[in-house]
Amino acid sequence: MTPALPARRPPVRPRRALLRRARTAVAALAAGLLLLGVPAARAEAAAPPPMKDGFGLTQVGAATGSATNFVITVTTPQVAGEHTIRILLPADYAADPAKRYPVLYFLHGASDNPSDPALAYPALTAAQSMITVIPDGGLRGWYTDWLDQGTAAGAQNWETFHLDQVVPFIDANLRTLTGRRSRAVGGLSMGGFGALHYAQDRPQLFGQVLTMSGANDLSANEMIIRGAVVATLTNVGTVLCGPSNGQPCGLDFGPTVSSDAIFGTPYPVFNADWRWNAADPASRMGLLADTGIAVYTGNGHGSAADMEFWAEGTAKRVKDRLDALHLPYHYVDYGDGAAWGPNCNGGHSAGCWAQDLVDYVPRLEAAFAAA
Repeated sequence: MTPALPARRPPVRPRRALLRRARTAVAALAAGLLLLGVPAARAEAAAPPPMKDGFGLTQVGAATGSATNFVITVTTPQVAGEHTIRILLPADYAADPAKRYPVLYFLHGASDNPSDPALAYPALTAAQSMITVIPDGGLRGWYTDWLDQGTAAGAQNWETFHLDQVVPFIDANLRTLTGRRSRAVGGLSMGGFGALHYAQDRPQLFGQVLTMSGANDLSANEMIIRGAVVATLTNVGTVLCGPSNGQPCGLDFGPTVSSDAIFGTPYPVFNADWRWNAADPASRMGLLADTGIAVYTGNGHGSAADMEFWAEGTAKRVKDRLDALHLPYHYVDYGDGAAWGPNCNGGHSAGCWAQDLVDYVPRLEAAFAAA
């Protein structure tokens, strides 16, 4: 009987040939990553850094976005619902694991949400030496713990959420510098009020504060600003929306609540509005004696129909108060915006705020470096 032939085996490639093929594959992968703008050494860092729950915050789902511009979603007993937080990291964050960074907490305006990529203004994403955190402030949270927690909106403890939960959560999960001189708070419109309010309530947390087109005056001297706050609570503007055509109304700020929900009655009768006066940033500027202060405003072309017209009035009152206190500050009133970047019309608009940040971010980074 003819003996069976041994089973044929695939040819064995020389060891050196296998090594050459492996090196070629690695080189091709590295080249591809470089073409995408991702250095080969950082391929493993192409995703957002992991964040651990804590300080009352529970994450919902996975982070979305890139390694340096991403959004997480959290829940907290302090504020009803789910809330997004956008985080902007410097380009070298993953490359230098021993380096720590100062942080800017940037507060958005009414009707905004950090899930909107437009809130990552170019000057913020271009920052080379700091982290920016944009926490959800609600459509009309007004960056405070509401007086009435029993409204249809549910729990509304925004100040507690941000200062007692988000700040330590960020410090625990990212490589931050935690001294007050390495932490800033800034914001626009509603967020401009929030920035001054937080810096005044917690001067031990923030060494720099920025308000852009802010609601800087809640006193009885500025009833228009009070009226704007009340309008967000009572949704009176929804009558101006007309047919929706399936689109949300930009003047619908959520469940309608009482005008008294945040600071009690806004009406200045027998000092019944004392909580509004107590929260008024313009009258509390003395609390910022050891804080870097920046104020930006336009003039709304002098039209009372543009919210910037009223924001300019509050900015001027802040300036007057700072002058009376002999406190240093950086103040820009760009008027009709003609000389303030090609996209600024002097109104209450993103084109002007983007240019504000072009001016402010290098100043803030220099202040952080000096600290």
